Amino acid sequence: MVRKIKWTIRALDDLHDIYEFIAKDSKRYAQIQIEDIQNAALNLTSFPLIGRIVPEFPHLSYREILVGNYRVIYRLEEEQGLAIIMAVAHGRQLLKISRLK
Repeated sequence: MVRKIKWTIRALDDLHDIYEFIAKDSKRYAQIQIEDIQNAALNLTSFPLIGRIVPEFPHLSYREILVGNYRVIYRLEEEQGLAIIMAVAHGRQLLKISRLK
């Protein structure tokens, strides 16, 4: 069971970049998108396995949930009761392993 969600610095930077990009057109929509991403991540406390295995890395323990056009990449530390949000990427972006470290 997941008791806590932890965001890496990279994932927080991704949220900031997403907000800044969308806010060029609409600050309101940017805020809604960020809230949607954060709320989806909070669902991991109740449903930690809701995400699918990341297609680029089927051999690793990363999972992802899709939120609109974005992929929230996370891994579980079940012994510690943690879901660690590693990155938030646009859905069309292919991930590289270096982005998740």
